[in-house]
Amino acid sequence: MADRRTFNVVILGVGFLFIFTAFTTCGNVEQTVVKSLENDTFTGSGYHSLGIIYGVFSFSNLLAPAVVTVIGPKMTMFLSGLLYSGYIAVFIVPSTWSFYLTSVLIGIGAAMLWTAQGHFLVENSEASTINRNTGMFWALLQCSMLFGNLYIYLDWNGRTEISDRSRKNIFLSLLVTSILGTLSFLVLRKSNHEEEMLSEEEGRSLLSTRMMYKHRASTAMQDAKSEFKTILQLLKTKTILLLSPCMAYSGLELSFYSGVYGTCIGATTQFGEAAKGLIGISGIVVGVGEIVGGGLFGLLCKNNRFRRTSVVFLGMVVHFVAFYLIFLNIPDDAPVVLKTTTQKNPYLTPSVSIALLCSFLLGLGDSCFNTQLYSILGRVYAEHSTPAFAIFKFIQSVFAAVAFFYSGYVLLMWQLLLMIILGFTGTLCFFVVERMQNFSVDLQEY
Repeated sequence: MADRRTFNVVILGVGFLFIFTAFTTCGNVEQTVVKSLENDTFTGSGYHSLGIIYGVFSFSNLLAPAVVTVIGPKMTMFLSGLLYSGYIAVFIVPSTWSFYLTSVLIGIGAAMLWTAQGHFLVENSEASTINRNTGMFWALLQCSMLFGNLYIYLDWNGRTEISDRSRKNIFLSLLVTSILGTLSFLVLRKSNHEEEMLSEEEGRSLLSTRMMYKHRASTAMQDAKSEFKTILQLLKTKTILLLSPCMAYSGLELSFYSGVYGTCIGATTQFGEAAKGLIGISGIVVGVGEIVGGGLFGLLCKNNRFRRTSVVFLGMVVHFVAFYLIFLNIPDDAPVVLKTTTQKNPYLTPSVSIALLCSFLLGLGDSCFNTQLYSILGRVYAEHSTPAFAIFKFIQSVFAAVAFFYSGYVLLMWQLLLMIILGFTGTLCFFVVERMQNFSVDLQEY
């Protein structure tokens, strides 16, 4: 039994590794690819596409649990993987309508995929193995930022323009990678819990398959209504209201490091022929920052309240240093130029080493905020963790969507300033929540 569960967790991690190697690489380069298209009929924007994905994802999270309950986590993840693969395939022969249609579909698929992942991981874990299994899964997932971006660097280094042939080769490779990840979900074995449910349902000889699924759907809708009521109740609590600015900030910086910053580097005139290849290296270095931060702060500081505030403060400082260096190192018009490279000059002569240092700091700071937000929500809402995490993902995704929509129109300086204001406010609010928790613990002990 233990071997089967471990096998399932490893295959789950490998499947997500392949799918998100394709998707994170695509997200990192798609605005650059869209700008380079030799196609006058294509009018899409990579920023708008990513905004649609995160916007649809945020609202689809409310219905995803019902879908997972009805058709099961394994089939849900397989169907979601097909939607991810469809989005990647659009870049091989791009058209505006299919680009935006698959953006909506992948938003729905992402909500189902992540809900099914959480459900499946819990089903294949016990209290003694949940931390190990979660660690194994996230370690495999974080590696997804390395391999695809390495391919981008090797293929684009020395290029000033992305040819149609290069684009097709890259996205064909990413499509194959995504399909392999999707097919790996079919290898997953049924957990003992699933087998018990199936044997119980099969034992009811009078209950047809149609009635069985109807019963599942009815139960799922009742659970969804109950969870939605819980979400509305939690939204009114002081803790969630105070943590909202921090959650919103995590959405803004998510959009910046995952889609905007790589585009800025690729558009910087002073980097010359190295600019396009640096997008891939930047993505790799962001991934290294995420892995280092997740390992250090997610595992070592998980149960220590004092360290939780220290880690968030470190995340704020790390990000503010990165923003200041980006402000000095990257031209102000880098996010908004379309068919040309940057026309403005930054305060410093753009440096590759500073640009990549900022990539690492962005990844490190992001892991600081995310690990501690998960930690404090898991502690405060131990009995309502699912609705609490749903609120977190909802707020984060909505602000990421908003950020992607304005990123193509707002100069870099103002984007950085907005993140600094919200990051500072979010950190202060996080400190207040932590203080409230410490005070309530002290009262209980007294």
